Amino acid sequence: MAETVLVTGGTGYIAGEIIDLLLRSGKTVHTTVRNRSKSEPRLRDRWRDAGEALRVFEADLENDSGWAEAMEDCDAVAHVASPFPLKTPKHPDELVKPARAGALRALECAKKAGVTRFVLTSSAAAIAYGHPPGRDHFTEEDWTVLENPDVPPYHRSKTVAEKASREWVAQNAPDMAFCSINPVAVLGPVHDDDLSTSIELVRKLLTGEIPALPDAGFGIVDVRDVALAHVRALDAPPEAVRGERFAVSDRFLWMRDIAEVLRERVPDLARKVPERRLPSFVVRMLAPFMADIRQVKTELGRHRDVSGDHAREVLGIDYITAVDSIEATARSLVEKGIVDPR
Repeated sequence: MAETVLVTGGTGYIAGEIIDLLLRSGKTVHTTVRNRSKSEPRLRDRWRDAGEALRVFEADLENDSGWAEAMEDCDAVAHVASPFPLKTPKHPDELVKPARAGALRALECAKKAGVTRFVLTSSAAAIAYGHPPGRDHFTEEDWTVLENPDVPPYHRSKTVAEKASREWVAQNAPDMAFCSINPVAVLGPVHDDDLSTSIELVRKLLTGEIPALPDAGFGIVDVRDVALAHVRALDAPPEAVRGERFAVSDRFLWMRDIAEVLRERVPDLARKVPERRLPSFVVRMLAPFMADIRQVKTELGRHRDVSGDHAREVLGIDYITAVDSIEATARSLVEKGIVDPR
């Protein structure tokens, strides 16, 4: 059982929840940020009583500086940091190269530091994309098909990074207890206004910035369950997790379903949530001119149900429902002053 854990990308949404769980369970946590002077005050403000149990290091995915210091004295690593832009990059390599290089850099430094447990935050983006039409159920056995040119850059980056990591471990550290956590879209309570792409979607529904609902959807999992899966993978017997993939997901919902949940669960906050549908022909017409719409185009009518059963069985994850997670997202966005419901 790990006692000192490095969590990379400490200011991130998932990483923050992992750090919170680890500190509350009495662990010592090291975490990396790109700019320590900017990020450490934010982290200290969230965990005001952490003291020496939380140590902050400056390290970047794209260079070696700081990684050895961050790994020192650590038993395990949760490698969460990865590029996740709010806008589609001009070229996939803008995401693919740093994601792959960052994962391999973290693994190499972990091995040098004597770390024996490594949990990689991957994604369902590395599982359920690029497959022929008609596929609507996926498990950890599936991999995103990189040969399909329609696979978006972020999904491509997560797939490449996870595959490269697994190959590196097989060749260089076969005894390392390496596994990946592969969440679908992550919702749940927020702690500040640095919002993930998934949370941005709910925010835009609440503010009316999304004026109509396309025929698209995605799997949903709560950030608290994603963090719990990481922590349980860090603490499980090595033989139970070595080489494993754990998709974490409660259920798939269409955007029209998410809008309906908001109207039913938080009607006082959902006055601007759209009811109108956005015809698919309009999406296709706008896609060549709008990057955000281009991503939606590939999802039109696609039902991607990624099973979370394996994580439930091995890691004991009893999922917070997608409906409860949507409600928690909306309420926290208003409580933090990020969304004005008027």
